[in-house]
Amino acid sequence: MSKVYIIHENNDWTVHLTKRLDELKVPYEEWHLDEGLLDLSKEPPEGIFYSRMSASSHTRGHRFAPEYTAQVLAWLEAHSRKVFNGSRALELEVSKVKQYLELNKHGVRTPRTIATVGKGQLLDAAKEFNGKAFITKHNRAGKGLGVQLFQSIEALKAYVDGPSFEEPVDGVTLIQEYIQAPESYITRCEFVGGEFIYAVRVDTSEGFELCPADACQIGDLFCPVGEEVEEKPKFQVIERFNDPIIKKYKRVLEANNINVAGIEFIKNESDEIFTYDINTNTNYNSDAEAKAGKFGMLELARFLREELAAEYGAVTR
Repeated sequence: MSKVYIIHENNDWTVHLTKRLDELKVPYEEWHLDEGLLDLSKEPPEGIFYSRMSASSHTRGHRFAPEYTAQVLAWLEAHSRKVFNGSRALELEVSKVKQYLELNKHGVRTPRTIATVGKGQLLDAAKEFNGKAFITKHNRAGKGLGVQLFQSIEALKAYVDGPSFEEPVDGVTLIQEYIQAPESYITRCEFVGGEFIYAVRVDTSEGFELCPADACQIGDLFCPVGEEVEEKPKFQVIERFNDPIIKKYKRVLEANNINVAGIEFIKNESDEIFTYDINTNTNYNSDAEAKAGKFGMLELARFLREELAAEYGAVTR
């Protein structure tokens, strides 16, 4: 029987989707690709395939999961299987550099960014910001990996030469201009099937690690999950959000065959939008969704059900 195949490396991030698929009686199978065996002489099973592979997999001990997933996606696509968030989506998921280049191509403004390899080059790049505040981040990131705010090159040097320096998994560290927002929040726009479903306001006052999932690593010191304050929720769905940036985001997603994504931006004091992340392994915060009556994983499950039916006819368990 044809089914939905979910490609991933973190059960905590798929349980909410499989719960919705169960509710809709959609047949599915999970492929946990932290390791595996791929026989190129065989054909893939019948079904549709959805990849939720994450750039931060190495933080969970799955160092080569994205690399292995890239081979599996190539195999599926070579056999003309319908794949959602396929090879191109994964390519962007693991590279902020490629994300920014693609956003810029479609007229989306990003913060000034310099990619570096080597600690000396990192310090040289910081000089380009002429004494203004800047941040570091990992090129292959997720969960706010490597994000640090610096006011001076001296502070950066102390960090780079100190024991707390985080070496990026791909060797590429980004230096990026710091966008000073009048209020401590960013906005995340969620898309399913390439269509905008809602925007969420995320409070950034407690740090940069802004994973909205309901389960995070214990080491995520700034992860806001479970720390919601009733008067000022960490995550809040914005009612009737409407901005011209949505049309640009949709063009970016369509051009890169990305079906499911969360795209994040920040506004400066002049109300200008700077986009800094395309998350193709997007997660949702259940408290914020419950208050708004909007549910990302339910929308995703419905989308996958419709696509499975379009490809193979109505299929239910």
